Amino acid sequence: MSSILVLPGDGIGPEIVDEALRVLKAAEKRFDLNIQLDHALVGGAAYDAEGDPLPESTLAKARAADAILFGSIGGPKWDNIERDKRPERGLLRLRSSLGLFANLRPAILFPQLAEASSLKPEVVSGLDILIVRELTGGIYFGQPRGIKEENGERVGFNTYVYSESEMKRIARVAFDLAMQRGKRVCSVDKANVLEVTELWKEVVTEEAKAYPEIELSHMYVDNAAMQLVRAPKQFDVIVTGNLFGDILSDEAAMLTGSIGMLPSASLDENRKGLYEPCHGSAPDIAGQGIANPLATIMSLAMLMRYSLQRDDVADAIEAAVEKVLDQGLRTGDIYTEGTRKVSTGEMGSAVAEALAGV
Repeated sequence: MSSILVLPGDGIGPEIVDEALRVLKAAEKRFDLNIQLDHALVGGAAYDAEGDPLPESTLAKARAADAILFGSIGGPKWDNIERDKRPERGLLRLRSSLGLFANLRPAILFPQLAEASSLKPEVVSGLDILIVRELTGGIYFGQPRGIKEENGERVGFNTYVYSESEMKRIARVAFDLAMQRGKRVCSVDKANVLEVTELWKEVVTEEAKAYPEIELSHMYVDNAAMQLVRAPKQFDVIVTGNLFGDILSDEAAMLTGSIGMLPSASLDENRKGLYEPCHGSAPDIAGQGIANPLATIMSLAMLMRYSLQRDDVADAIEAAVEKVLDQGLRTGDIYTEGTRKVSTGEMGSAVAEALAGV
C-alpha cells in the first residue's frame, strides 16, 4: 500500500486537486492500485483554522506519507498578517522540513496547444525542457534576513548563500536526469557579479567530470531569460538556484501556452516528493469552475513516476491528457477559436474517462 497526503490549500487549490483525485480514482480502478489517502490543511486555510500555515499535525502527516499532492496557497486575504504566518511561509517550511531540495519543472508543449503559446508555433513546436531548481537553499532561506531601521530609514536585507554540498547534490540530480534525456545540461548563474554563483559554476563544472557523456554549458541568468524567448529549443536540462529557477520556470511556462499546463515535483534524496502545479492560487477565479486542472493532473503523473515508481500509470495519465486535448477540449486559459471551452470539472471528468477507457 502507498500513502498520499492531500493538501488542497487555498484559492483554486481545492478545485484542481478534486479533479486530480477524480483521475486518481480512475487510475486505481484500471491498475488495481492500493492507495491510502489522507487530508490536511496548509497555507491560508490552515492559518484560519489553527493560526499556523503549517500546523504540526500537517507536518507529521507529511513526514509519514510516501508522497504529497499539493494544490496552491495564498491570496490577498492573508497579505497583511505577520510575515511568519503568511501562507507562503508554510510552504517554505514544509519544503525545508522534508528536505525537498530538488524541484523538477518540465516545460513541454503539447502539439495540440502550439497556437496557444505566445510565441510563433515554429519557435516552440516540439519544446521539451526540464528545469531543475535547487529548492531549499539560496536567498529564500539565507540568514540574516529582515527589515530594520538604519540611519532614519527602513532597510530590507536578505542573504544569498549556498554550501558546496548543496550545489553538488542538485548538480547530480540534473546530470542523472539529463542522462535519461538529451544528455545536455545548461547551468544558469550570474558568476560575473555574484560570488555565490561563481562558486556554483566551479562546483557544477567539477561534478560534470563524473558524467563524461553530458554536454555541459553555462549561461548568465539574464541571457538565459532572453534565450528562452528567442530560441527555447536549444535547452534540454537547465539547472540553477532557487531564485533564478523560480523566475525562469515561470517564463518557460508561458512558452507552453499557459502556466496552467505545468506540473512540478519537489524531491528529497530518496525521491519522496511533493507534487504541485507551478501556478498560484488564483483567488480572482476561485470558485468559478474555470481553473485549468491539467497541471495538477500531470503533477499526479509525476507522483506516480518518481515517488511510487509506476511509470505505467504515469504514462497512461499523460496519454489521457493528450487524448482529451486531441478531442478539442480546452479550459479558458488555453482556449483558441475552433476548440470547445469546458469547465474545471468537465476537463477533469474527461481525463478520468479517457484514462478509464470510457
